[in-house]
Amino acid sequence: MASPRTLLSIVELGGYPDFAELYQSKGYQVSVANSMRKAMKLVKKLQPDVIVAEFNFQSDFRDRTSSLESLMATVEQLPRPAQVIVFYEAPQRPQLERLLAVFNLFETLSFPVDESALSAALDRAIQENK
Repeated sequence: MASPRTLLSIVELGGYPDFAELYQSKGYQVSVANSMRKAMKLVKKLQPDVIVAEFNFQSDFRDRTSSLESLMATVEQLPRPAQVIVFYEAPQRPQLERLLAVFNLFETLSFPVDESALSAALDRAIQENK
């Protein structure tokens, strides 16, 4: 029997619907982290198939746009990198583009997150992980 698909949901700021039911309906075993530090530990431990995270631009960072960059560096070190779906605020798209120039994100979805678009992204992730 194949091992269950795993999804790590990183909810630092939140303020959007809890998509856990959607994730579970797609067959994912869901883990949640409420800080990037905890998320990075879980990424190493779980090696999830999919990661759903928020892009929170942090202008006080001198050499990067957000802590998401640290997470992506960790993800890229995994034997089988996860598909990363990122939620972002539309006005922060220019800063997100800087991250996209360095890291390969599976999908980016702007707030308010369209559940059908997220569902479609999860379906694509399942197909690519087969």
